Amino acid sequence: MADAPAGKAGDLHAELDRRAGEVERRVIGWRHHLHRYPELPNREKHTAQLVIDHLESLGLDEVRTGVAGYGVVGVLRGGLPGERVIALRADMDALPVRETSGVDFASTVVDDDYPGGPFPVAHACGHDCHTAMLMGAATVLAGARERLPGTVLFVFQPAEEGPPVDEPGGAARMEAEDALADPRPTMVYGHHVVPLPAGWVGYREGPQYAASRMIKIVVTGHQVHGSTPWEGRDPLPPAADIIAATGQLYRQIDAHQAVTVSIGHVEDVGRFNIIGERVTLWGTARCADESGMAAVQRLVTRTADHIARAYGCAARVEFLQPVPPVRNAPAWVEAALPTLRRVAGEDRTVRSQPTLGYDDVSVFVNRYGGLYVMLGVQDIEMVDGVPRPVEGGRGLVVNHDPAFYADDSALVTGVRLHAHVAADHLGGALVPRTDPAP
Repeated sequence: MADAPAGKAGDLHAELDRRAGEVERRVIGWRHHLHRYPELPNREKHTAQLVIDHLESLGLDEVRTGVAGYGVVGVLRGGLPGERVIALRADMDALPVRETSGVDFASTVVDDDYPGGPFPVAHACGHDCHTAMLMGAATVLAGARERLPGTVLFVFQPAEEGPPVDEPGGAARMEAEDALADPRPTMVYGHHVVPLPAGWVGYREGPQYAASRMIKIVVTGHQVHGSTPWEGRDPLPPAADIIAATGQLYRQIDAHQAVTVSIGHVEDVGRFNIIGERVTLWGTARCADESGMAAVQRLVTRTADHIARAYGCAARVEFLQPVPPVRNAPAWVEAALPTLRRVAGEDRTVRSQPTLGYDDVSVFVNRYGGLYVMLGVQDIEMVDGVPRPVEGGRGLVVNHDPAFYADDSALVTGVRLHAHVAADHLGGALVPRTDPAP
């Protein structure tokens, strides 16, 4: 742990670290409980209740519930005068994944009622860690409230992974409901657990996470018995060609732009001896920069339409659940680096690579300003700036993999990151010196 600077700020940092150490075991316990009992997007009922019960026990000024579904916002007003407001954000939802991590608190949950299900459910992206760490940070900051100027918002967000297609949800719904409007944040902060060495912090100026769109392509033909295909129009062959062709669309886009289109799910209404009338393809488009999304949408639409027509079928394309990219303004990164390095250590704070993953924290960060960074949680070492598995460890396992794991030892670092960033921003040490536009 890096030495704290001298003076009142250093004393406060030391107190935050002490309180974080005291709450560490509880954070690990919360994380294990949440991991064992995950809930899918827009269904985070019991997760939210755990958060609510804990925040209410801290004596916060407000605990707002039922926000954008099962979202929760805790409000802590510091004991010192101050105008700054920091929103600390954690997402709560899990994934429709059957867990294979092998931990003794692994999920065996199956959601029988979720649209399109039943689905096995698992925290294969670390949102259990995010929720537990922010609960711990709320404990730490509430304990030190008399030394804090300004206000802290603890934002527990549902449906980051995307709600069912016919439901609103996530950060966009929270923003539509003005969840962060009173008081309005002067900074939003969060971090995401990733395959980096446990306790390391990764940061990046500019685009960190990609712009995203859900793709829905409905290919329609004419139903007929499988023994007489010439009497109908089979939508399966054009659907198959559309899947293959969309995977090659990157070749029609400037190679300097990071873009990917993936079809991940196919729905068919046919039977083994019936050529059905309709095939629905579900996928995702990702662009490192929002400016590339319009071209991707045009290419996907044209490709699906032309291929379907070649087979005598029709294709209808929709782009749903838009998420903007996460952009860390250089001025915010510059302002935050002393804090990140104090918490994680100078040699454990590194520039991270951009990713075509998405995170709808972008809705908050892009509007209010702030920062979103990576927190390492795995048995990894850095070799020439590249993460590599440690010999004898559990390996490098990416988010959304059924075997994804997070080392509990990193959780206290996440608690300290939230607490130090909040204290530094409210105290005026973590404020951009220049125009924070990316």
